[in-house]
Formats: sequence, structure tokens, C-alpha cells
Amino acid sequence: MNRQQGNAPASGAPRVLLVGYNGANNTGAEALLLADIEDVRAVFGPEALITVPTLNEANLRRYVQEGPRLRIAPIPTLFFAAIYRLVKQHDLIMLVEGSSYMDTWTSALLWAYLWATHCAHWMGKPCLAYAVDAGKLSPFNRKLVRREASHTDLIITRAQAAAERLRAVGVTAPIQVTADNALTFQPNPADDEFLRRSWPDAGDGIVGLAVVDFYLWPVVMRLWGRREDEYKWPYYFSRSAERTRATEALARAYAALADWFINDQHKAVALICMEQLDESLAQQVHGYMQRADRARVFSSRQVNASQMTNLLRDLDLLLTSRYHACVLSLAAQVPQMAIGHDLRLKTIYEELGLEDDYFLAPETPDLFEALRSRALRLMDAAADIRQRLRHGYEAHLAQARRNRQLLAEFVQAHGWEVAR
Repeated sequence: MNRQQGNAPASGAPRVLLVGYNGANNTGAEALLLADIEDVRAVFGPEALITVPTLNEANLRRYVQEGPRLRIAPIPTLFFAAIYRLVKQHDLIMLVEGSSYMDTWTSALLWAYLWATHCAHWMGKPCLAYAVDAGKLSPFNRKLVRREASHTDLIITRAQAAAERLRAVGVTAPIQVTADNALTFQPNPADDEFLRRSWPDAGDGIVGLAVVDFYLWPVVMRLWGRREDEYKWPYYFSRSAERTRATEALARAYAALADWFINDQHKAVALICMEQLDESLAQQVHGYMQRADRARVFSSRQVNASQMTNLLRDLDLLLTSRYHACVLSLAAQVPQMAIGHDLRLKTIYEELGLEDDYFLAPETPDLFEALRSRALRLMDAAADIRQRLRHGYEAHLAQARRNRQLLAEFVQAHGWEVAR
């Protein structure tokens, strides 16, 4: 298929399509989308028409208010035709999902982003990947990324390592390196002290566990499967007897650690679900705890990004398996450690100087003891860790603020005027 003749900017207000993981009750995706909308409005002015496609319209309406210049576009799970139509209707295509170039969670989302890129390239529409990441890819997906991502007019990655991964795959598109745009997200001042107000009996010290069930992923496409394993047809979580046992072992390790924080360190424990899908594991952990009375589940299904950001920043200590729990807590320099299989989280821990001492793989032997010993070390070194995090936050924030500048330069290079 040959590329169509390049399009000149449309007369009137530009039409901007933001393609991402929208409407999933995911705190990181919510904070990112709101920050990206602010950047688009700042660069184009208030007259720009912004469209946000979503697989879950009801969830997206929790935090995005539709209006004359912002619209929500529901799309089906078999998304190819819908994305084609949306790309055709818009002047600028922006990939705004952080996990754009990886298949850790599912190949389906990767294919959606690459399909949007493919359509934009064929139709001659400017396409920008906006502060995105790259991670693990199957051999088949590496070939797809090499071919389709190379058609992007500009890729802005949020880490140098992500840029290097794309280059290693063979992507030839121009690449700039900044930092995660969620760092520019501004929580509502009305949500200050959200954690203390919503849990007044917690006391002075609260530890957060932002949990993920690693053994559900990746989500795969199937024509049928068990209803309890269905993400949204035709997408199903990966399940097996071995994976179920691994999930239970993980939940028991988290529960033992939570009880230790309560009994030995006299802390309350917030079980944090940065995505609604984390609730099942959080409830399992809560059920295994001996001191469940001193723990509480906070889910992105009920807590918005502003509230969750303030919650994270009020913690004494954070154990996270979620990348954006790390990012959104940085402004308060909350001492933290991680357990994860996600290259995004491992990469930012490397950048912060925490990876060697405070990042663990899920398959670490005697996981509870490994976590307990690192928690003790982390509390002993809290002042040094806060200093490291302060330097890391300042450097990352300065880089994140370049995203809007690069967007403005991109817009001007493609013939639009930038708002004054």
C-alpha cells in the first residue's frame, strides 16, 4: 500500500487524536492523559478539537469531561476499522500511552498503536509518539515495531534506555529523549491530606504496597475462555494451575510483609491498586493478613489520579510493582523499593540509583525475607534515599517539561501556529 499524498494542515482549529490506554481505571494512564490534554491545549490554544478513543466509555467519563472541544470516541475491542476512521477524521495523531512499544501486558494494545501509526503514515497525517516507552517484544512484534514505528514522524521516549531498545530493534524514526509526562500532572489542592481524611484511624505512619499480579499477563486473544479469566472479549488473562499457585505465593509474601510492618514497625498498610485489575490480588493479600484491621485497600476504580497522587506522597514508605506509583510519589521523595517484571520500572530505578539495592524480581527465593531485609535497610537509609530521590525528581521533571516544548516545535514544523 503506497502512502497517500501528504496533507496540509486543515483550515480552522486542528483536530488532534490521542491514542492511548484510556478508560481502564488506571491511575498512571489517567494522570498521563490529563497532562497530555493540558499540553495540547497550551500549544494549540483552546480551539483545538481533541478526541480520546476508549474501550470503556463509562470509566473514561469519570475523569474526562466531554465538551465542545473535547470528545470521547468509544471503539470496539476489534478496533482496526474504528481506528482507521478516527485517523482519517483528524489532522494530528498522537500516541500517548507510556507502554506503546512493548508486549509485556498484551500484544493487542501494541497492535492498536502500530495500526494507528500505519494509518497515519498511509494517509499522510503527522504522527507523534509522545513521551512513550519500549520494553520486551516477541520476535514477531519486533519485526512489526521495526517496520511501523519507523513510519512515525517523531518518537519522544521517556528514558534513554527506551530509545536504545527501539534503535536495537531497528527503528529509524527520529527519536528525542525526555521523561514521563505524568511528572507534570498537578493534583487538585482540594485533595491534599486525602489519605489522612479518608483513613483517620490509620495513625501517624502508613506504608503503601502497590501490588500487581504478574501471573495474569500477558492478556491474549481467544475466541472463548472462562468468564473469570475474561478481560474484555476476545481478550483473556493468561491462566494455569502453576500461575495460580505463583499468585497465591506472592499474595502470602505480601501479607506476611504487611503484618510485619504492622506488628514490628507499628505502621498501617495501604494496599494500593493503581489499576482496577490489581484489586483481586489486593483483596487476596488482605484476606491472608493476620492484622487486616490495620490495612485498607485503595483502588483506582474509586480513587481518582489526583487523590491517589496525594495518597502516594503522604506515605512513609512505598513498595511498588507499578511504574506510575514510583513516578507520582517522586515529588515527595517517598523512600521506596520495588518488585517487578516490567522494564519501565527497572529502568527508572536504574536512573534513580535504586536498582541494585531495592529492585527485586518476583521469582526471588524467600521473597518475604528478601523484602523484609530491604525494608529495614531502606528505613535505616531513609535520609540518603530521600536525597537521591530529590535529585532524581528534579532531573526528571526538567526533562518532562521539555515534552511541551518538543510538541510546539513539531506543530510548527508541520505548518500550524502555536498559541501565544
